[in-house]
Amino acid sequence: MVRRTSSATTVTAPAPITIEMLAAVDPGRARSNNEDSVATDESMALAVLADGMGGYNAGEVASNMATSFIRTELGRWLREASGQASDAEVRRAMDICVDNANRAIFNSANANPQYAGMGTTLVVAVFREDRVLLGHVGDSRCYRLRAGRLQQITRDHSLLQEQIDAGLITQEQAAFSANKNLVTRAVGVEDSVQLETHQHDVLPGDLYLMCSDGLSDMLDDPAIAQLLIANESLESGIHALIDAANDAGGKDNISVILMRASGGSAPARTWWPFRR
Repeated sequence: MVRRTSSATTVTAPAPITIEMLAAVDPGRARSNNEDSVATDESMALAVLADGMGGYNAGEVASNMATSFIRTELGRWLREASGQASDAEVRRAMDICVDNANRAIFNSANANPQYAGMGTTLVVAVFREDRVLLGHVGDSRCYRLRAGRLQQITRDHSLLQEQIDAGLITQEQAAFSANKNLVTRAVGVEDSVQLETHQHDVLPGDLYLMCSDGLSDMLDDPAIAQLLIANESLESGIHALIDAANDAGGKDNISVILMRASGGSAPARTWWPFRR
């Protein structure tokens, strides 16, 4: 006779990853007006960054319209979904919100001669449990610092990037190109726009940086990584990045959003690799 025994197994649910966010915008040293805009909704793990274009005031209008519209509308949708939506549904909501923002900016530019030709780049991030859904238009960027290694996880929509992809110039030559600020895709300049979206895994200890080209044109990737590693808090990291970009010339507005992942069931991977 075989006696069957049973035992209870306790399964510990993984702790959720939490996202801490901090954003800042600086006019830089060469411009009196500010055409960058940032917006965050930490309760919905949502961040939006935009770099406007189109001349004095118009670029500022476009970037502010984009960030405020997407933060409000996408934030409301995420709140109503209460975490029950699939990733595909969130991506669809991102597409719809960006399309609506695009039409609002485009229509405003056509209705107001002083805003003619205005548009904006865009980066939008929605963090969900152990992943982030990231969408972008133009040459504003998102980086991830993981275990001391910085990686750009967006790909610029720019003439310069197309030339690099085609093998016409090298990355080293690109640093001195006159085509740095020519984007091939922007929000609000046409009646429709394509948001490029990707999904990335998120680990405890990851640090995400969203920025306009006012930062990335002034500082190369190794310099950005060094500053992030040297500054433990989000506040000191943002100040260090903006100060360094201004020290390098501050030729454009500088917008920065830092987002740090913590918690989770796995041991945190610190983004300061030489911490003792």
